Amino acid sequence: MRAVIYARYSSNNQPEASIEDQVRQCRKWIDHEGHTPCEVYSDHAISGASTLRPGYQKMLEDARSGAFDILIAEALDRLSRDQEDIAGLYKQLSFAGVKLVTLSEGEVNELHVGLKGTMNALFLKDLAQKTRRGLEGRVRQGFSGGGNAYGFDVVRETDAQGEPVRGKRRINEHEAAVVRRIFEAFVQGHSPRVIARTLNTEGVPGPKGRPWRDTTIRGHHTRRTGILRNDLYVGRLVWNKQHYVKDPRTGKRLARPNPEDQWIVEAVPHLRIVDDDLWNRVRARLGGIRESVPVTKARKRRFWEHRRARHLFTGLMVCAECGGSMIAAGKDYMACDHARNQGTCSHRRGIKRQLIEEVVLHTLKTNLMQPDLVAAFISAFHAEVNRLQREHNIGREHTAKEFDRVARQLDGLYEAIADGLRTAGLKTKLEELEQRKTDLDTQLSTAPSPAPILHPNLAELYRRQVEGLHASLNTDDCRTEAAEVLRGLVETIKVRNADDGLEIELIGEIVNMIDLAQTAAHNKTAALKGAAVPEPFRSSVKVVAGVGFEPTAFR
Repeated sequence: MRAVIYARYSSNNQPEASIEDQVRQCRKWIDHEGHTPCEVYSDHAISGASTLRPGYQKMLEDARSGAFDILIAEALDRLSRDQEDIAGLYKQLSFAGVKLVTLSEGEVNELHVGLKGTMNALFLKDLAQKTRRGLEGRVRQGFSGGGNAYGFDVVRETDAQGEPVRGKRRINEHEAAVVRRIFEAFVQGHSPRVIARTLNTEGVPGPKGRPWRDTTIRGHHTRRTGILRNDLYVGRLVWNKQHYVKDPRTGKRLARPNPEDQWIVEAVPHLRIVDDDLWNRVRARLGGIRESVPVTKARKRRFWEHRRARHLFTGLMVCAECGGSMIAAGKDYMACDHARNQGTCSHRRGIKRQLIEEVVLHTLKTNLMQPDLVAAFISAFHAEVNRLQREHNIGREHTAKEFDRVARQLDGLYEAIADGLRTAGLKTKLEELEQRKTDLDTQLSTAPSPAPILHPNLAELYRRQVEGLHASLNTDDCRTEAAEVLRGLVETIKVRNADDGLEIELIGEIVNMIDLAQTAAHNKTAALKGAAVPEPFRSSVKVVAGVGFEPTAFR
């Protein structure tokens, strides 16, 4: 049987050889059992609490396609430490007809999944509690619980046993002077945005050497972040202001604020940078600004709108001058974030969002309706459907061969029993083969029917889809789905105010579509007026807004 190996280690503190050790032990098992070794899947320094691991996902993909028969790992926790994930993995492998074997547990069954999944989840919880307890003890001694704030240096020392002393800090006098300057400028009436621009203009590096931003200085009121809200500058070490939870869908950690009565506050007077008078004046101005801002009741977003872009290309547009994000500047305009909030870019003029969308959509509609491209679309459609059908047939053929092999084994056992053979373990082997035959028969009977190879009118379908793209994006019922499809084709949109108008550079899969269109139309159609024709086979394509677009779209 075809056997593959999965290996993983979860921490940078663990040696790289950990993977090699796991693979070596698994290969010994494969050789001993007489199986055929195939692929090795591995993930380096990635936690088992998440399934978003390249090697793990590739293994699952190959399992679904019938690429192997046995998955072997050192232990169940190498595959996952999450109860839900390990149960899901077991279900998927069982459906694909793949045996799951570990060196620690042997062949894995439902009992292992339940007990080991619970034990691994408890291990993670216990590890988190011990880590937290250690951090709290460090904070109680006046040491940092993690990270390093602007204005301080990490002190690297060792104790009597030669172990590193973690969490010790000292004031960085150069950065401390910048902190005092920020506090004084703020109480004098300067806004965080103006302060950030001034520091960037003077070449003063911000935290971690990055440019200053207004949010770096202002921070967040609820989370008490930012230069102006950092209690450490008045000699107070505050820890446990927030905790983290992991999103089960994405595996990403999300911060959640803790109630103030759960905060741990320790006095560290040797780290004071700002006096109480300056601190209190800053606090008073921050409070006054917060109270003076009118609270408006914006339209509450409906539940299906959450986590979706509100505009067609939100989050995809960047400044072609500096690479900074294009952010909202008023209701209908976009502007460079680095120019508006940091003062590090000269591209300060706002650009109407609708114009950017119209230029992109106009380019698509113009280029994708070439007659030769319609034929190319039909050809590509047929090729892809045939490829999927071949993959489906390969998986089905493998299952059918396995079914025939198991059936032959059963026939041999039936004949041996009829001849009077009675040995220990015969009944168990017979039951295993009968169950395996039943599972394979179920897979064959429930497999989907082959999809039709030809569409009755692909040319008309393609024409309607392209012509209806703009209409779909402006129709409430279709906008969300159409926008998500289009956004999936665009990786980045670079925007620049060129001398001859708005210049847009598209990057992503959409470029391949336009390249194909331009190649198909080569020597057959002239370049469109008002748009630069892109050269074929490039990673990006540029267009310039010309005749037909709003001339007063800048401000």
